[in-house]
Amino acid sequence: MTGSRPKAAPLSAPLTGPSAPCWVNLMTRDLESAQAFYNATLGWTFRPGKLGQEFSVARCEGVPVAGIAAVAKDFRVAVGWTPYFAVQDANVAASRIRERSGTVAVGPLALGKGRGALAADRDGAVFGIWERTEPATSPPAPDDRSTAWLRLRTRDAFEAAIFYGEVLDWASGHPGGCEVSYETDEVVVHCSGRRLARISSGAVEAAPDPLVRPHWQVHFPVVDVAAAVSAARQHGGSVVEQRAQGQGAEATLLDPDGGLFTVTDIRSPIAEAL
Repeated sequence: MTGSRPKAAPLSAPLTGPSAPCWVNLMTRDLESAQAFYNATLGWTFRPGKLGQEFSVARCEGVPVAGIAAVAKDFRVAVGWTPYFAVQDANVAASRIRERSGTVAVGPLALGKGRGALAADRDGAVFGIWERTEPATSPPAPDDRSTAWLRLRTRDAFEAAIFYGEVLDWASGHPGGCEVSYETDEVVVHCSGRRLARISSGAVEAAPDPLVRPHWQVHFPVVDVAAAVSAARQHGGSVVEQRAQGQGAEATLLDPDGGLFTVTDIRSPIAEAL
């Protein structure tokens, strides 16, 4: 490892506007093991969640950054990181997913201060929806560009943008909602004036490589990619792909249970582009 402890950059509080990414959650099998790994790799600390003993909330410098739920076996879902998107009505959003040939695997059901569902789009990329039903009780963290970044790797970016646009009301013109733009062969999702997600074409549903199959890839900003990679290896993780050095460094990792995620240098051009 390098001389400093691996540390993720603190993320802003989840966005709550309609259609925006609002949370990321890890489905795993062993809560204690996952906490130990992400503490070592990203410097996170944990507090028990309010949903039961199999749930916890990860924090970075006191700011909630992610949820971890040891329910993969109970829900019969694959281990993995999942982004959640805010919706005004979980039942309506779930119906839209089904009507557009997506799948709703779990829910909608009570989830924290709201109602949520776990779903997959037409190409099999897993995502969640969440409707707030109770007011927030804590103030938001200071707003900065360090919110977790998302990239959907899918078969056809433009078809996927239509699917998510219809499900989540993207480009609806609603105040605080998300808009999309087209940059070369990618779709960029803007929420509250900030770029929070990209959609890229080229994924293959039957590909054995998890990076090539359709999936939502969660990027966590870190101050030292090399340190995070070293810590991940030392604590049972593995490197799927590592690119560039210095300010452009980025590495896609698997945690010991098979959860796929990416660490990206907080100073990288990729981070700034999002």
